[in-house]
Amino acid sequence: MTVDTKEVVATIAYMIGVRMSALKTSYPECEELINKLHEDKDATAIRYLCKLRTALLLHFKKTDTAMRYDLKNLNSLEWYDQDNIKQLEKWGFTIIQANHRSDKYIQDFTKLINENIDKCSRLFYDWLNWDYIRDLFYIPKYNKKDVMVNEFNKYMANLEHYPFQMYIHWKPAEVGSIVYSDKKFLKIIYSQHNDYFADETKYQDADDETRNNIYNFIESSEKTAVAVDCENSNPFKLYSVLKGLNPDELAKIEKITLYDDINTTDGWDWLSKFIHIPVEHIEIERVTDRKSLVDVRMTASVVTDFYRNGITSFIIVSSDSDFWGLIKSLPDAKFLVMFEYEKCGSDIRTALDEHGIYNCAIDDFCSANTEELKRTVLLTALERHIPSLLGENPMDLTYRIYEETKVTATKKEMENFCNRYVKTLRLKIVDDKFVIEIARG
Repeated sequence: MTVDTKEVVATIAYMIGVRMSALKTSYPECEELINKLHEDKDATAIRYLCKLRTALLLHFKKTDTAMRYDLKNLNSLEWYDQDNIKQLEKWGFTIIQANHRSDKYIQDFTKLINENIDKCSRLFYDWLNWDYIRDLFYIPKYNKKDVMVNEFNKYMANLEHYPFQMYIHWKPAEVGSIVYSDKKFLKIIYSQHNDYFADETKYQDADDETRNNIYNFIESSEKTAVAVDCENSNPFKLYSVLKGLNPDELAKIEKITLYDDINTTDGWDWLSKFIHIPVEHIEIERVTDRKSLVDVRMTASVVTDFYRNGITSFIIVSSDSDFWGLIKSLPDAKFLVMFEYEKCGSDIRTALDEHGIYNCAIDDFCSANTEELKRTVLLTALERHIPSLLGENPMDLTYRIYEETKVTATKKEMENFCNRYVKTLRLKIVDDKFVIEIARG
């Protein structure tokens, strides 16, 4: 079973200025994320500026009257957060201006948001279309006649359609809360740009029952090891599982052994560098080109670990039904099986269920947080192609790199990678020699 994630919407809600009490109530699972955002200067500056802009829109005429007739300014009006104003000015933002009126302040705030919103692109995953996120904050041609007047009128006429009544730059629609879940948010903002977000693994995650079953298996075992059939598993999906589980529970695992054919993807080579569990990577040569010996070697090693090394429980990561024979041959060992839906037939899953062997799909774990590993693998592959770059088409090279590394991605994700890394390759001199450098920043 899966549940919808809320990491993206919690970030959006924080940046547009939703009250901290409402953030904690609406996104309890994102408390750590919200705390990190609060410590991030760029995210918090946008938050404070958005709060000021929303407060001004809500109290536009009231503010203007106080300035015009009572000689007030924002720092003496109670509906503006004075602590936010002081902090922004400490950071170098000019907020309080002399002889300003509401119409000038709304342009000032919008200008500051427009100028600083791109600093927050790093807070979002590369697989998200940043232009769509940016558009919620950025108002084009804000200083042209009637642009901000139209935004004000649209906002005031549709207040109930804005998330927590905080202003965003969008086409108001009766869709409920746009920041309810990542699934809903992505569906709405992509559709507003005549686009469609299709990868549900980015916004769905395994539910608590799945996690608790894995934790209970580990907790009830004397020694637990993970055995991975690399030929029948995806390194990035396995990484999403390891990233999505409690580190304290994972620390109880003795080791992870990767049984790998010499022809499989680079992702397995990098996995050990991204996790804190001891990893043994065994690459098994073929006797003939037609036959891999991974399943044989893995079976022999699991049996050895049980009888000689005192491992009593095994998490088998494979979609291959051949391992049913291994499970049956060790009746005193405990097994938990992790598979992939598209590679695992219903018969083996039924057999596991009938024999009381817990099994779950690694596809159910959210893949959004695998980006760091994927990027590293892709950049490593790009480095290999540097000596033969001349005459290459950037996009063709990008497609080939994704194919080589077995990284699944949308066309837009590949275009983003190409624009960010392939097209920005640069020539520099190191130790009086020309080298080609990848812009990793």
